[in-house]
Amino acid sequence: MKKSFYHRFSDFIEGKGFYIVLALCLAAIGLSGWFLFSSLTGEQEEQPVGGTASITVTPAPTPVATVTPVKPTVTATPRPTATVPAVAATPSATVQPTPTPKSAPTSLTWPVQGEVLTNYSVETLAYDVTMADWRTHAGVDIAAAAGTEVRAPASGVVVEVTEDVMLGTTVVIDHGGDLTTTCANLASVPTVEVGDEVTVGDIIGSVGNTAIAESALASHLHFSVEREGQSVDPMELLNG
Repeated sequence: MKKSFYHRFSDFIEGKGFYIVLALCLAAIGLSGWFLFSSLTGEQEEQPVGGTASITVTPAPTPVATVTPVKPTVTATPRPTATVPAVAATPSATVQPTPTPKSAPTSLTWPVQGEVLTNYSVETLAYDVTMADWRTHAGVDIAAAAGTEVRAPASGVVVEVTEDVMLGTTVVIDHGGDLTTTCANLASVPTVEVGDEVTVGDIIGSVGNTAIAESALASHLHFSVEREGQSVDPMELLNG
């Protein structure tokens, strides 16, 4: 009689089949343990030695604030306006017209009346009794007592009042036209000053004895004339 599948399976389990099933169960258990062990070992290898996990913290980047410069507002303070005091207008100086130079006089009056003691001599030498030598004489010596008034021989302007070493107190008058006259051997204090305007016949001083170079002569006035800086003979201009 043929047995059913169930009776055959039971016979198999009761015989050698029991051991085969037991072996398969053990093999399944071993395989499961091996898989479990492998998974646990992999997790331990990923952990660092010592069992302490090293955590690397990456700091978050610090945001950089963009500062937009603010232009300061400058308030201009107006400067005080300086008040300039009014200045009175200075009247313009009146320009005086330049006077037309006077022409030189053609003749001169005698500054004193008297005898000519020493004549004009510049081309030939004349004996000088005071200096006791021979020399030129650029003028004429007119005899006159000390204190005699000396008068301007022509109109003009006094340009020099000096104390000459050799001719004593001296007054020089500019008559215009580059003509000047000189009165020397005057008293120490003449009656005119530089810049005075004189007309013909005005008193300019008096006869004195201040000319050391002519002290040996009688009391007199030394009178000389220059035209354009050159000495000329006074007798050519003295009238009368």
